Amino acid sequence: SFAYFTIKDRLPQILTRVIDTLHRHKNEFFEEHGEKGVEAEKRAISFLSKLRNELQTDKPVTPLEDELPDAVLWNQYLDYQRNLPNGSGEPSWFQSPWLYVECYMYRRIHAALAQNPPIDNFDVFKEGKAQNFFESQEAVIALCTYFQELLKNIKDLDEKQLQEELFKLLQVSLWGNKCDLSFSAGQDSSQKSSPLQSLENMVPYILVNDMEKVWLVLVNAKKNRTERSNVRVDIVLDNAGFELVSDLVLADFLLSSKLADEVYFHGKSIPWYVSDTTKHDFNWTIKQLGSANHMWMSRCGINWEGNLKKGVWVFCDHMFWTLPHDFSSMSEVAPDLYAELQKSNLLLFKGDLNYRKLTGDRKWEYSISFHQALNKFHPAPLCSLRTLKSDTQVGLKPGQGEQVQASEPEWMVSGKYGVVQFDAGL
Repeated sequence: SFAYFTIKDRLPQILTRVIDTLHRHKNEFFEEHGEKGVEAEKRAISFLSKLRNELQTDKPVTPLEDELPDAVLWNQYLDYQRNLPNGSGEPSWFQSPWLYVECYMYRRIHAALAQNPPIDNFDVFKEGKAQNFFESQEAVIALCTYFQELLKNIKDLDEKQLQEELFKLLQVSLWGNKCDLSFSAGQDSSQKSSPLQSLENMVPYILVNDMEKVWLVLVNAKKNRTERSNVRVDIVLDNAGFELVSDLVLADFLLSSKLADEVYFHGKSIPWYVSDTTKHDFNWTIKQLGSANHMWMSRCGINWEGNLKKGVWVFCDHMFWTLPHDFSSMSEVAPDLYAELQKSNLLLFKGDLNYRKLTGDRKWEYSISFHQALNKFHPAPLCSLRTLKSDTQVGLKPGQGEQVQASEPEWMVSGKYGVVQFDAGL
């Protein structure tokens, strides 16, 4: 399975890159922290080498030994895995649910640094995220330019034109999800060309296209809003770099077109899955744009900084997003987060990992409904914007999955296909 290939090949590659990154920063650690920095780097590397060995030799998954606030929840989850009626007893790297051990690896990488001050705040993935951003410059410029031109006459657009622009920017945000560094095991995955030129050609690769439903939710929310109630959209982010810029443009469009009054962004509280967006990445990206020597890029960055200051954009992170649980257990494990999401008029979930957690990462029949696969996770109307990079997919028409499978055996893991998949909630 793709899961086997991931654990066997991709995860050890990612760990090797992390070790290499720490090694390359040795001098920097020495300059900043003296011998203490070098000692911490050595300890972190030895911790990670041990982790890589455990993974490659299929050792049992061990409880976390750090004092971080989420350790208790992780260890409870390990107990839960141990006691599954159909499980193999002691979870090990190759005898466990893929979602669990993959999340566990990233949590252990975090522990390797968090337990080794003074380098405990070093993000081992930061360089790759920055590189992805800089190597996607042309695409970023094209998108910012397009958007700033659009803003000049957004007030004159009729409903049909607004809908067309929303659909365009939803697709840009969807295909932005191809730029995923955990998928490419850290290899270059930047967006080189303007994403707007190829949208037409990409439409056949959208296997489920519920953009009309997204439009209707927004329009109805706008019609029904009162003086006291704002239309709120939440975006559960995936990758930093070009994908994040495409999400920010979409969010700005929602505000500028008055389809939404406020946008909440949900990112990761620790470095995660190589290129996932943390608060640092979020703020860094907006600063980079604001100080760019390109007129429209800097205009975007400055406006977005303004949105944050005004409070119409809010960035939040919550420990739940970096736990191994799928979202059906959010109301129990993180009732505060679930209650927060219930305030939203529309939740947009970006990317493949969010899709796996939405659907419980199961090997569903392709034609089972998205609503059913969500397994009672219905805080608000939600939509998944995801390019397929793992072998779980639901909500297809009868025979559709088999048809694609016949012509392209790798369709579920190539990132070539996408979905804009909507669920109205309860």
